[in-house]
Amino acid sequence: MSGDGQPSSHWFDDEAGPVVRPYAMTRGRTSHSAQHRLDLIAVVVTEAHADDPEADHTLSPEHVDIVELCRDAPQSVAELAAELNLPIGVVRVLIGDLVDEEMVHVTRPVPPAQLVDENILRDVIDGLRAL
Repeated sequence: MSGDGQPSSHWFDDEAGPVVRPYAMTRGRTSHSAQHRLDLIAVVVTEAHADDPEADHTLSPEHVDIVELCRDAPQSVAELAAELNLPIGVVRVLIGDLVDEEMVHVTRPVPPAQLVDENILRDVIDGLRAL
């Protein structure tokens, strides 16, 4: 009810702004085919040919924001979720859409188990010096 006794025309707080449910941003999808590659530390990079994402009217404002944020500097999935103030699941679906549209690509840091052990490198160098 408003101050004059009339029913309120909206149900959200004026200071909060309009409310959009996360599933509306993803058109009801909760996962994406690329989901398995999108862990929290996966790094999203804007493709060089993605000049003006706003010109693509099929992209949502959130898609455009992701492309623009990753243009300045590569961002992790976790950083994007924090910057956009969106749930991680929503951000993963949106990034998956952008990967499909070839607007961004995703890279993953090398797992520590696959990094070369420093001691092995020292042994190789010592072996080469001994020759």
